[in-house]
Amino acid sequence: MATAAAVDRVQNHTSEAVNRMIHEAMTERLVYFALHPGKIDERIDELDREWDVERALEANASTLALAGLAAGIVADRRWLALPVFVAGFLFQHAVQGWCPPLPLLRRLGFRTQHEIDQERYALKALRGDFQKVEQAMGRLQKTMHEQRV
Repeated sequence: MATAAAVDRVQNHTSEAVNRMIHEAMTERLVYFALHPGKIDERIDELDREWDVERALEANASTLALAGLAAGIVADRRWLALPVFVAGFLFQHAVQGWCPPLPLLRRLGFRTQHEIDQERYALKALRGDFQKVEQAMGRLQKTMHEQRV
């Protein structure tokens, strides 16, 4: 299970203005879906396909590293510096939760998996999913009580 520090490290290394922008956009979406509950399923499907900031960072880094490697082999060996820098950025991100491309990705709206999950669970609560769990737990407790009696 991820610790609170691991979950928050990208947010901790993101400017407060960008974090606020991401949070406010989510809040606006939740208000919209509270008013249009019939569209919640579609939004949850979109969230299942949304790329989090880690995936975007990894995809971009691997693309740049492969391009630098190819250019280094085909064109000029100096291009081999690109994969070295990219690997350094990925290592820095793994250790610190920050790397130079991260602020740009966050400004573009890429969210952490935790932020995506927050919206998903809020939508499920609006849809009433957790009431179903509570009802099932109540039936289970009743059945267990009846079996003891």
